[in-house]
Amino acid sequence: MPVLSRTSSATHARASLGRGDGVTIYWRPGCPVCAKLRTALRGHGDRITWVNIREDADAAAFVRTTNRGGQEIVPVAVIDGVAHSRPTPRQVLAALR
Repeated sequence: MPVLSRTSSATHARASLGRGDGVTIYWRPGCPVCAKLRTALRGHGDRITWVNIREDADAAAFVRTTNRGGQEIVPVAVIDGVAHSRPTPRQVLAALR
């Protein structure tokens, strides 16, 4: 998984890299993989920041910088400054422990 660049979509890169107390997950409505991840992570919402890329152009740009070819593949979880495209619930839960 790529390490986030501090220059990529600066607003979200700085926010994600600066957080040490949880996980940031970028998602979009209608994405079945996002819905499955969200369901699996119920009960941990206080430690996860969910960012809808359809409501935030900077977030969408950030997601495109983390995926090969500039694709908007979601979900993207930022864990300890590293972006994980399509993380498993197990990966996210491990980061929250």
